[in-house]
Amino acid sequence: MRKIIIITCLLFISVQAQAQTDVFDALLKTYVDKKGNVDYRGLRKNRALLDIYLKHLEKTIPGKRWSSNKAKAFWINAYNAYTIKLILDSYPLKKITDIKRKGRNAWKIEMAVIGKKAYSLDYIEHKILRRWHDDPRIHVGINAASISGPQFVNFAFTEKNINSKLEELMKRFINDPTKNVIELDKVAVSKIFEWYQEDFTIKSTLIDYINKYSKVKANDNAEVVYLDYDWNLNEKLK
Repeated sequence: MRKIIIITCLLFISVQAQAQTDVFDALLKTYVDKKGNVDYRGLRKNRALLDIYLKHLEKTIPGKRWSSNKAKAFWINAYNAYTIKLILDSYPLKKITDIKRKGRNAWKIEMAVIGKKAYSLDYIEHKILRRWHDDPRIHVGINAASISGPQFVNFAFTEKNINSKLEELMKRFINDPTKNVIELDKVAVSKIFEWYQEDFTIKSTLIDYINKYSKVKANDNAEVVYLDYDWNLNEKLK
């Protein structure tokens, strides 16, 4: 009987967690368009869905027995949800880089409460996602709240969709001519590939990684240059 009760409780918790992820999914589908532009103004007027999801994060302690996919999806969703909160709390603004609190920039403010513990966006990205998951595709999953960043998704990540969605997003990002220009003898790519080059070159050269997704295959000795990064807000304009 005790085992049955425990299993029932675990199933209930799992269903509850999925329901909360569905709430975040609904928020993103409502306020993020297909191009990744966010209706921050509309969100600011109706924060109910975001608040529900953030309360869920505050109460959730990531399990040690979670699969890598489940943990990765959870932390990327958390990063994106708290980035949105950060923007809304400071709105209106032109750039996320304009946010400063007590001498700390947007990524170093410990405002992401998960399992009753406060994290900064930097900590989630560098100490959890990059360190423990060893997957350069996380850089197209997390929301940079900027025009030059990878397209912000209009769906929530889940244990089931995380791999296929990150693969799809990386392919879309590399082949987006507004973010990267790939030619046979020259690749002009996002600063993201420079800032996190060690992530993209663990198993191959940067050219090899780009060619894995690019429709145009650059030569092995192609020149690599990095494009200027536009930090202006990825805001949906009325």
